[in-house]
Amino acid sequence: MVKKEMIAMLLAGGQGSRLGVLTSKVAKPAVSFGSKYRIIDFPLSNCINSGVDTVGVLTQYQPLRLNTHIGIGIPWDLDRNIGGVTVLPPYEKSANSEWYTGTANAIYQNIDYMETFNPDYVLILSGDHIYKMDYEVMLDFHKQNGAEVTIAVMPVPMEEAKRFGIMITDENRRITDFEEKPANPRSNLASMGIYIFNWKTLKEALLANAEQPGLDFGKHLIPYCHKKDAPLYAYEFNGYWKDVGTLHSFWEANMELIDIVPEFNLYEEYWKIYTKSEILPPQYMSSDSVGGQNVKNEQRTQNEQKVQNTQNTHTVQNVSSTNTSVQNSSAQSTSSQRQGGNAGSSNNTNNNRSNTNNNYGGGNNNGVNGRQQRQNNRGENQQRQNNNRYDNRSDNRFDNRNDNRNDNRNDSRNDNRSESRG
Repeated sequence: MVKKEMIAMLLAGGQGSRLGVLTSKVAKPAVSFGSKYRIIDFPLSNCINSGVDTVGVLTQYQPLRLNTHIGIGIPWDLDRNIGGVTVLPPYEKSANSEWYTGTANAIYQNIDYMETFNPDYVLILSGDHIYKMDYEVMLDFHKQNGAEVTIAVMPVPMEEAKRFGIMITDENRRITDFEEKPANPRSNLASMGIYIFNWKTLKEALLANAEQPGLDFGKHLIPYCHKKDAPLYAYEFNGYWKDVGTLHSFWEANMELIDIVPEFNLYEEYWKIYTKSEILPPQYMSSDSVGGQNVKNEQRTQNEQKVQNTQNTHTVQNVSSTNTSVQNSSAQSTSSQRQGGNAGSSNNTNNNRSNTNNNYGGGNNNGVNGRQQRQNNRGENQQRQNNNRYDNRSDNRFDNRNDNRNDNRNDSRNDNRSESRG
């Protein structure tokens, strides 16, 4: 049988209804805190930092996100073959199957899990508090005083004491009386919901009170142990501890993290808070490694592709500029041809045709498209029409002059003949 000195049972099945929409779809321990953390990260980190490597997490309300976050416990170094982290939801039994009806009832339903490790001590934790605590120091206090039950307490203002279970102790911190949320508290030592039990004491109390409806530590188990005169001690904790069970306390705890010198420091090297994070650090690969060579080749290919794209872009721009220049030259030549046609010179016609042919040749050499050719043909046709009009006008004028001259000559001859005959 596996033997562990102390195992932890982490109660993480609470709904946390006072947090409103924050817990409408997730369990309270899975609510985000301080940007990248979740509330359950703090007790889990405390466990591994304290040397507690066997943790049972009792879940019930909306457990999906919580189970996904915990996984097999890798971020907290709790992925172990013996011990590690184990998620413990309620399960169906051959008789008397039920949900977890109270904090102690959840522990009772997992007695078999605890017996697997045959522990000397069992650490009971709540999964919805923000704090840093060395449970090993608390265990040493428990051993030194020969306690069967040790309850972690902390001083609170008297006006807030009625919200907690209150411990009345003697000068040696032995608990003489216990009050659960009293209207008129006699002490300000509030229970933090953290307990260390001797395994035999816890097992006996659970079995003796198993039939209690809604079996709870504060209402049933602690008073039972006190009545049996078992040595109960209060371990006073003076560090930072915050119960984020309400929206105001949750907001206040988050705002305290952004103080210039925050009371609760998340970045202490000697007591780190671990969490599951999807943000991975960058990787370094040597240029001689296979991965490094692949990255180099890929970068070289990308650079060559960029150079090729740049060259293609410049080529397209040059061709476009050449086409524009040729179009401008054609337009100027066409204008000159029209002016020459109005002057009415046949030599201009030949010269224009020669210029048109030259334009065709130059256009073909420079990649002139069909549109430029059509423009040149239109100019040539227009010139020809102008020349034909001029030639027709000249011919008509010449013919009219000859007809008039012939008529005049004939009239003169006839007059002379008539006079001679007379």
